[in-house]
Amino acid sequence: MELHLESHRYVRCKPDWRAAVMAGLIAGAVYMVLELLTARFLLYQGAWGTVKMVAAIILGREALSADAFNWTIVLSAGTVHFALSIILAAVLALILASFRLDSSMGLASVVGIVFGVVVYLVNFYVLGRYFNWFDEARGWESLFAHALFGLVAADVYCNLERRRNDTSDQQPA
Repeated sequence: MELHLESHRYVRCKPDWRAAVMAGLIAGAVYMVLELLTARFLLYQGAWGTVKMVAAIILGREALSADAFNWTIVLSAGTVHFALSIILAAVLALILASFRLDSSMGLASVVGIVFGVVVYLVNFYVLGRYFNWFDEARGWESLFAHALFGLVAADVYCNLERRRNDTSDQQPA
């Protein structure tokens, strides 16, 4: 009896980009809802502060001083948020597919959580030097939200991706 273990070494292959985009949109929506609820009910801040911080990435510091609701700020924040969500999910899909980490849902979930934690560290400790208004958002709440983003993105990707060899494995009888 032979035991075949799936190798997790780098293999050149393309991820399912359609599944990666959908995973980014879904994980981004989950992240956004969690962040807005956290800001409102755990940190007792309005959700408007979080929206202004994200919009300030492309609009500049002027967006942080807006007191009244502004559609430009909302649309800018949504654009930045979902663009980054899709890009990050595509990077995660590339990692999962290239190392065949999508072979089991459990492994992909762990990789997604680790990916989310790494994204948190990069966002708040590397990019935070350039966008220092995010310093006040550091904390376990954001760390949890990023880890959840990675988990959801990995799980959605694995559920939606078209298997590489599904049709070639089936031979006519």
